Amino acid sequence: MYQQAAQAYRQANKTVANPRDLESGLLLRAAARLQAIADDWAKNEKDLDQALTFNRKLWTILVSFATGENSELPHELKENIANLATFIFKRTMETLIEPAPEKLGILISINRSIAAGLRN
Repeated sequence: MYQQAAQAYRQANKTVANPRDLESGLLLRAAARLQAIADDWAKNEKDLDQALTFNRKLWTILVSFATGENSELPHELKENIANLATFIFKRTMETLIEPAPEKLGILISINRSIAAGLRN
């Protein structure tokens, strides 16, 4: 699954000139997958693990680039992104342990909000 997320990132990078648009598109893709599961839980719950794994791996990549040594982001922003990623990872684990559609809402909202911010 990590390879799938990384491959999606690389593939999108070939077609999108702006990395912010790429990141935004991938966050929206992950949010859409989670939203589809939440919208029809009975039918789509079986896809939960895969969707959460994709989202977690996407966030692992994003936080690695944002907080890495080569990142030019201000220190405070790096900390905020790291804290947000920590929350996402924790919520992901909680949802895997005790699955419930209402637990997906905050993950969907965060992805959509960050994606919107990247497009501005």
